[in-house]
Amino acid sequence: MENSKILLVEDDPNFGTVLKDYLTLNDYNVTLAKDGLEGLIMFKNDDFDLCIFDVMMPRKDGFSLAKDVRATNLEVPIIFLTAKTMKEDVLRGYQSGADDYLNKPFDSEVLLYKIKAILQRKETEKSTEENTFEFKIGKFEFNSKLRHLSFDGGDMQKLSPKESKLLKMLAMYKNDLMPRELALTKIWRDDNYFTSRSMDVYIAKLRKYLKADDKVEILNIHGEGFRLIDKT
Repeated sequence: MENSKILLVEDDPNFGTVLKDYLTLNDYNVTLAKDGLEGLIMFKNDDFDLCIFDVMMPRKDGFSLAKDVRATNLEVPIIFLTAKTMKEDVLRGYQSGADDYLNKPFDSEVLLYKIKAILQRKETEKSTEENTFEFKIGKFEFNSKLRHLSFDGGDMQKLSPKESKLLKMLAMYKNDLMPRELALTKIWRDDNYFTSRSMDVYIAKLRKYLKADDKVEILNIHGEGFRLIDKT
């Protein structure tokens, strides 16, 4: 996972510079922001593999920054650095979307280990998702790579790129909840009123394709997302 891009947001200039240099020496490409507002601007203008946020910062604290990041990206790992050790702050950190948490002062090698472990896990998850492209949904056969959907060995329906991505995500979560915001950020790259309405249109299209099998349906879980039900 060398040369992974890390966004480091730390308001202590001395500590931030030292940590950036340490991570750079360990083959990471590090961007340093001096506060939460600057960090959010940098995050929106680039793609990062992992974020490290200090909690107590001027203009925008780490918890608020994490929530803003999670509004558009549910997958990028976030590690919090904080001088606080109270249980409530740790819980708030995880509720804000943290993948891990380190109390200052900390051993820099421990941070390095956590970064490597998180990035390796994310890479494994990504590889598994990319290598899975053939799905059985009731009597349907679906190939997300070719975007082919066929029913009971019969005629093949060619799906559009978005239809295929959405059906693949539903199939990955088959009989489980597929969070609405996850689909919006992964497929539409944004979660707002217009992209949400667009996704509803695509869900309606997929329901039409799947109606040939009465044991397959897409349920709308109000306020949460969708479930692809396969009763076979």
